[in-house]
Amino acid sequence: MPNKRSGGGLSTTQQAAKFLGVSVLAGAVMAGIALPAAGALGLAAKGSVEGFDEIPANLKRPPLSQRTTILDAKGGQLATVYSRDRTVVELKDISPYLQKAIVAIEDSRFYEHGAVDLKGVLRALNKNAQSGGVAEGASTLTQQLVKNVFVEEAGDDPTKVAQAQQQTIGRKVKELKYAIQVEEELGKKKILENYLNITYFGQQAYGAEAGSRRYFSKSAKDLTLPQAALLAGVVQQPTRFDPVNDPAEAIKRRNTVLQRMAEVGDIPQQEADAAKEAPLGLKVSKPKNGCIAAVKGASFFCKYVEREFLASPVFGKTREDRTKIWNQGGLTIRTTLDPQSQASVQASIKEHVYKSDKVATAVTLVEPGTGKILGMGQSKPYGYGRNETEINYSVGNDRGGSNFGFPTGSTFKPFVAAAALEEGRPAIQEYSAPYEMEYPSPVQTCSGNPWTNQEKAKVENESESEKGPYRLRKAMELSVNTYFVQMISDIGLCPVVKMTDALHVRQGNGDKLPEVPAIALGSKGISPLTMASAYAAFASRGMYCTPIAIESITQKINGRQKSLEVPKSTCSRAMSEKTADTVNTLLQGVVDSGTGKEAGLTDGRANAGKTGTTDERKNAWFVGYTPTLSGAVWVGSAMQNVKMTNITIGGVWNELVFGGKVPGPIWKDAMTGALEGKDSGQFNLVPIIEPPVQKPRENGDGDNGDDRGNNNGGATDGNNNGANNNGGNTTFPTPSFSIPEGFIQGNDNGGNNGNGNGDGGNGGFP
Repeated sequence: MPNKRSGGGLSTTQQAAKFLGVSVLAGAVMAGIALPAAGALGLAAKGSVEGFDEIPANLKRPPLSQRTTILDAKGGQLATVYSRDRTVVELKDISPYLQKAIVAIEDSRFYEHGAVDLKGVLRALNKNAQSGGVAEGASTLTQQLVKNVFVEEAGDDPTKVAQAQQQTIGRKVKELKYAIQVEEELGKKKILENYLNITYFGQQAYGAEAGSRRYFSKSAKDLTLPQAALLAGVVQQPTRFDPVNDPAEAIKRRNTVLQRMAEVGDIPQQEADAAKEAPLGLKVSKPKNGCIAAVKGASFFCKYVEREFLASPVFGKTREDRTKIWNQGGLTIRTTLDPQSQASVQASIKEHVYKSDKVATAVTLVEPGTGKILGMGQSKPYGYGRNETEINYSVGNDRGGSNFGFPTGSTFKPFVAAAALEEGRPAIQEYSAPYEMEYPSPVQTCSGNPWTNQEKAKVENESESEKGPYRLRKAMELSVNTYFVQMISDIGLCPVVKMTDALHVRQGNGDKLPEVPAIALGSKGISPLTMASAYAAFASRGMYCTPIAIESITQKINGRQKSLEVPKSTCSRAMSEKTADTVNTLLQGVVDSGTGKEAGLTDGRANAGKTGTTDERKNAWFVGYTPTLSGAVWVGSAMQNVKMTNITIGGVWNELVFGGKVPGPIWKDAMTGALEGKDSGQFNLVPIIEPPVQKPRENGDGDNGDDRGNNNGGATDGNNNGANNNGGNTTFPTPSFSIPEGFIQGNDNGGNNGNGNGDGGNGGFP
């Protein structure tokens, strides 16, 4: 670097040598510190020089923290997140008025001195000695830049920030040495550029660009003279001169800056006087920091992205490393969120469930075969007020969800069916499926220690008319509890656990599912994202893909962009294509003629799904899919304390809530909008040819004729004319205990009971 400075005179190195040689270092240090006694100066100087030589030679300048921008899959902005709201710009993109104003008011001899302004030091020492305190400082812009670097390096640690700003001799000496280095390395223009990008302008705005946009909603390059003077004046005391909270003080300070600009010859006095008469002209843009300010109802998805970043080792070995990158910011994160799907999710939620309702809903859409999360929303908005929450009902506890997830009811039954099919059971598998029975015991587990029903717990179907025998298709359509409990007894618990492991089905708290027969009825809490991702494996013919939310990330550091590696979805085969195709055939029957008829899509779209309603109607679900989109809908109380009977949801009175009634229509509307204009494909269905079911004759003189029952809301086989309804040929012991609360999953269908050996309504809840 040349020996001469742009402003003429000695180089910074020569100035520093002269400065140290004549012991003015003590004065430079003490210029911003009150002197308790004149005699202390010599000792302070001696100690300061010794410390000066021991300071490391190079100042480590960390990249300036900036705002992070989170985008949807099409590039639309969802949110900005930052620890410091800052956008780094080049000096040419900052108004010359602001450049001159800052220099005039903070360091008018900036272009004439080196790292330290000797005249300023002597002037400050004199004034401070006269006042007995700190009447005037002598820090140059370069020294202020160094101090701000220390503050930036301290991050959000209040103790480190205080240390970086403390008025001590040691800190001042350190600041001085690094200021000399910075002068040598950067030169005046680069120092000014760095200063204008790092300094705090109040109202959570760091740097000239953020400050300009905060107060005037415009870029820093477009600032007028009065606006530039106002910004420059704020820097000294951002709280005192805040134009938003104290306009009068801000105007006085602005006019002081304008007068100083005229005094140093930056502007004519006439121009300064005219600018003093100008109004503040504020056009304040309120800070929109964080996911709480996300648009498109994407606040919870935004927080999910943040938590994914902080949890993924792709972004750093430790959480501390990842947090440092996140807080440093400058990231542009393109996510998987599809704007069409998200808009449809939000519209469906708004139509069906109000945020003021006693219960809430959560909806998640996932793309089969890729794991991309395309939509995520809920009826309780992100926030801290009434009818708001910080809990993301769509995800597990480790990503900001509820502690345990929500019991899934009969939406778990397809996992049991898939496990049985993988074990070689036919699609026409038949069980006696009585109305009521004890849990079969013993049942084999993976550990080899069989589960036993020591409490003689019972399971029953929703309606007494639901008694077998049933085959798989009809049992799935009607959601027959006893059928699937018998299926687990037949194949054992281990195949079911292996299937759910392959589908990454875990409880909301991350624990594995327990090896108990009650899991067939969805007794354990699971998140909607987990359910949507698991059902997506059926849609993709048995391939499970882990959910992902991030497509790509770029980071801007020191004006240069670099791409970061991002987590990828991992796809693996969870079941055979034949098993998946068979499940698709079974679940298509649910929306065609079973408990999910109200959820079925129109316009010839292939779709399949399953309803679920838990004990006491505290949770209702619909999980369904097309070949290209999978979605899960949960409705209930996050605290699990609302029984959904005689309840108004979304302005509609419901005597009984069940999976096909409230969640089903939410799913239908969300999916319909998300798929509009898109080809959703077709399933590879398999023929399931069933011989007639032979109903056992009951005792008495019942009629086993072919009369049809009155079918108003679904169908179940009825045989109610016998004198003794023994529920079919079952060998299970006579039940003597009621099932524990939380075990029963009601059927998802309504209608009238049939008469004779025909198809009658169920009367249960869908």
